[in-house]
Amino acid sequence: MQLNTILLMAEWQVKGLQVFVALSLLIILHEFGHFFFAKLFKTRVEKFYLFFDFLFPFGNVLPFSLFKKTKGDTTYGIGWFPLGGYVKIAGMVDESMDKEQLALPPQPWEYRSKKPWQRLFIMLGGIIVNVLVAVLIYSSMFAYWGESYLPAQNVKLGISADSTAQMLGFKNGDLVKSVDGKTDLSLEEINQLILLDETKSVTVSRDGQDVVIPTGTIASGKMIQNKKPQILMAQYPFVILEVNPKSLADKMGLKSGDSIIAVNHVPAPYFSDFKMLLDNAKVGTPFQLTVIGKDHTLRELKSVIPSARKIGIGLKNAADYFETKKIKYGFFASIGRGVSYTGERFSLYVSNFKLLFTSKDVKLNENLGGIASFAKIFPGKFDWQGFWMLTAFISVILAFMNLLPIPGLDGGYVVFLLWEIITGRKVNDKVMEVATTIGLVLLLAFMLYANGLDVLRALK
Repeated sequence: MQLNTILLMAEWQVKGLQVFVALSLLIILHEFGHFFFAKLFKTRVEKFYLFFDFLFPFGNVLPFSLFKKTKGDTTYGIGWFPLGGYVKIAGMVDESMDKEQLALPPQPWEYRSKKPWQRLFIMLGGIIVNVLVAVLIYSSMFAYWGESYLPAQNVKLGISADSTAQMLGFKNGDLVKSVDGKTDLSLEEINQLILLDETKSVTVSRDGQDVVIPTGTIASGKMIQNKKPQILMAQYPFVILEVNPKSLADKMGLKSGDSIIAVNHVPAPYFSDFKMLLDNAKVGTPFQLTVIGKDHTLRELKSVIPSARKIGIGLKNAADYFETKKIKYGFFASIGRGVSYTGERFSLYVSNFKLLFTSKDVKLNENLGGIASFAKIFPGKFDWQGFWMLTAFISVILAFMNLLPIPGLDGGYVVFLLWEIITGRKVNDKVMEVATTIGLVLLLAFMLYANGLDVLRALK
């Protein structure tokens, strides 16, 4: 087995473990939200499961638990079908489709016997907990690590503009001055504003002159279409900090302190240049690095473009070359920032989701993904800060997705409950059963489609 393949497998194992732990933790907490409010209103919870103990969404097909333990009225367990989780609340039309129970007269401890507003809180419980978990994680991170960012104005070597940015009018070396008159923004924030189509123009300094560059939906569409969260990156020298043992870089002979200045004889003095050339090159084709060592000697190193488009190096980043700003938060300030940051992440995801259906430049099948796509966003090398940051963001995603008004999801139940609260008329259980069945089947089809796209991409 080739070395690159072994390293890629190890990286995916780290990514896979992280996404498994993060999703399992968030699923349990989401279901606990339903459990908590059900118990608060004295409603019996018959099951509390991580994963499904049946072939979702068919409640009577292949019923099997990997583990289960009954305590009081509730059976806690782990199902064999690794897709989400659920709580079975007595007297409720849910994934289990327990029609025998629903055919009996309502009992005081059942969901259907509770007041509409109580049932509303039971259904919103998972979403509420997902939001609170995100706030708690972000607040804790801000309290412990603070918040560091690099103002775009401090990037003294200018920005590197990819093809989309160049199409808008940006050029390599531009010095960002303001965005719609706002200064002190980081490049990450500027890229997000462009992605979300929430900015009209960016003012840059070029050759001593101010240039106003208009932005718009064409940029946001291209960013999603090309799967690039950034079209503007900081330019900074490409100096290698460390070389991973047995990596492609190690095999090539790269060393700590080396500076890469060209790829295939194309000048690449900055890391952004190297990354752009590597991303645009065809996998398996030869590439040659021109390197200057710490002793100022010039070397030419050869290999082929790896499938992962990574060569196994750690390097200095922009913060090592330019002045960053760090904000320290006290206890209460960190909570406030946690709340506002959760709102920002929620808004970011909603805007991204909306663009999938509203932008003509974005193709759904090119941007939709399943578990493997989730795993890709985790780093191949574990670190606590990155793990918790991504776990909090996934919690925000789960809150939004469960809020969608689709039967079978929490949002679907909420729609029926709001109808009952507004009109005073309860939706017929038969209608609920049919709607929930259709919704669950559609959800299964959607998830199979999304994960199928991941498989097809991996086979290419």
